[in-house]
Amino acid sequence: MVDELIELLRGKRVVALTGAGCSTESGIPDYRGIDTPPRKRPPIQHREFVDKPEWRRRYWARSMIGWPKISAAKPNGTHTAIAALEHGGVIVGTITQNVDGLHQAAGSRDVVELHGALARVRCLACQAIVTRAEIQDRLRAANPTWSGRDGHNEAAPDGDAEVDDVYDAFEVVACEACGGMLMPDVVFFGGSVPRATLDAAWATFARAEVLLVVGSSLTVFSGYRFVRRAAEHGVPVAIVNRGPTRGDPHAVLLVDAVSSTTLTALQHALT
Repeated sequence: MVDELIELLRGKRVVALTGAGCSTESGIPDYRGIDTPPRKRPPIQHREFVDKPEWRRRYWARSMIGWPKISAAKPNGTHTAIAALEHGGVIVGTITQNVDGLHQAAGSRDVVELHGALARVRCLACQAIVTRAEIQDRLRAANPTWSGRDGHNEAAPDGDAEVDDVYDAFEVVACEACGGMLMPDVVFFGGSVPRATLDAAWATFARAEVLLVVGSSLTVFSGYRFVRRAAEHGVPVAIVNRGPTRGDPHAVLLVDAVSSTTLTALQHALT
């Protein structure tokens, strides 16, 4: 199958559409991977975060524990291979559903972050952007005794952690510019991809002679829409993923394999 994939991509302009399966080898968990155990809780919902103070308190308490693990993650073979394929002129752009920044850390330059980035925090009132590192310092200062039970916590896909503790005493920090509500600059479940981001993603997609899906079940429509558009416009779709995906009926080639192994083979053959 890898040899067929190499021949499909050879001499073509390739756009990569990537998902959480790209980052599991970097220690960042996913929700739906074939080897992923059932999660203790569902992903956080946009409206719950915005409308319910107790949900915001719970998220930021968990995030204060989980963020160091996310921020310390390093690119793996999938990320470095995609960057090398871009530098070699094979991949002309990457649309990622991931919020971990590992594509850019590996050296990819043309990346559209469809769901935003955990490294940024946005004020929902004045739209000011600050770094997540800055918010981490403020959260620690505001909650000097919060430990999340001494750090024995499993990382969670939302950039937080599984924390077995009470949250009532946790203090959430506000925007220093206007006092408004702070939220990670990401699209939580139930939220909408910003228009400018979606426009940039479609502009990247328009360059594709082949759409290469890597590490995504395509369950979420924000990613699946590109596979559906490719099928409508006669753009071949190749999928590299562990297990079935929503896009399988539209694909001309399916490779059920670890993404780092497959992408490294592509890098060696095509660059």
